[in-house]
Amino acid sequence: MARYKWIDTSPRFLAMDLAKQLLPGSFEHAVHHLFEHEIDHGGFAARYRNDQNGAPAYPPGMLLQVILCAYARGVVSSRGIERLCREHVTFIALCGDTAPHFTTLAAFVSGLGEETARLFAQVLYLCDRQGLIGREMFAIDGVKLPANASKAKSGTRADSQRQARTAVCRWLELPGAMLCLAALSTARSGRYLCSMN
Repeated sequence: MARYKWIDTSPRFLAMDLAKQLLPGSFEHAVHHLFEHEIDHGGFAARYRNDQNGAPAYPPGMLLQVILCAYARGVVSSRGIERLCREHVTFIALCGDTAPHFTTLAAFVSGLGEETARLFAQVLYLCDRQGLIGREMFAIDGVKLPANASKAKSGTRADSQRQARTAVCRWLELPGAMLCLAALSTARSGRYLCSMN
């Protein structure tokens, strides 16, 4: 009978470089790169008043990275995101092994307001700059919406542009607007938001 090496999958402590866990070409690496080098998330700093007193806060950029990457994997509950930050190596790397508590994550998401619209505008600008927006179809979360193409229903180009602006403005007011940021990570071609070397 053949003998094989023993494969031990029991828990163990391993020394690792967390930065190397964000593999180039992955969605998590693209999000991390964008938040570290491209996207200005300084508008979130006004939320914190702990210059003199209080505990240090989690960096908003890190919280946004963790939340977006979790949403992209279909994990939308704050408890599930906290679990990822404690157990999943990629999320441990994203949060720097700090594992924010689920109440911190929930409060951060529920407190997002105008900052989300500005962040979304930056992401759209970056997508457009990278050539990821085709301008032929608008889809939310990759879902094609049914349309009536009759002359009476469609109107003029100016009408459709005004309706699109109104729809986007209404959409940005929804609490789940951040879900679209995760959907914008790839375009029709499957390319990521930024090219990684």
